[in-house]
Amino acid sequence: MADIGSDHAYLPCYLAKKEIITAAIAGEVAQGPFQSAERNVQAEGLTSTISVRLGDGLEVIKPGEVDCITIAGMGGSLISSILEAGKDKLAAVKRLVMQPTIHSLSIRNWFLQNGWELINEEIIEEDGKIYEVLVAEKGDPHKPYQQAEIGKGLLFGPFLLGSKEPAFLKKWNQELKNWLRIYEQLEAASSSDETEARKQEIVSKIKMAKEVLN
Repeated sequence: MADIGSDHAYLPCYLAKKEIITAAIAGEVAQGPFQSAERNVQAEGLTSTISVRLGDGLEVIKPGEVDCITIAGMGGSLISSILEAGKDKLAAVKRLVMQPTIHSLSIRNWFLQNGWELINEEIIEEDGKIYEVLVAEKGDPHKPYQQAEIGKGLLFGPFLLGSKEPAFLKKWNQELKNWLRIYEQLEAASSSDETEARKQEIVSKIKMAKEVLN
């Protein structure tokens, strides 16, 4: 596997020690985290299993070198841009495991447009923060979505909609309050084409959130 933006290489070290993986690449774009990853891999005695590499995004891997890629702890838009920039490295990759801090919608959209089928999702709360994990494999990108409800599925997550875990309900109740606040601000603002377009977008999200939470 390749862990992009690996930071201290905790994830590949954990997976290697549990014998879940046979080999890993820990990629880091910044010198400080790259050196931390190198120190941790050495301290764990895993230098023969984990290769720590300095580089931007998927530049650290060669085509056909890995069959699973993980990217965790970044915004969804950044994760999507990393996948887009490194598309030529994905031909032999079987699985993508993404953990965005925000904007999961960007990743689901990218999967949909690039032939990756979302096969599972999870939402958890830890230390007061809520995280989503998205897993995709090559397949039918439309399969998890009901065609009539694709907008709702992309925003909320088709698997998460089915389970509605406590963390899911907490997250979207918070988002709904935020959207209602933004709508009030837009109502008070001077009217313009941009303001009206933004209001329509917010109204659509509020309507979907109320349907989901009810």
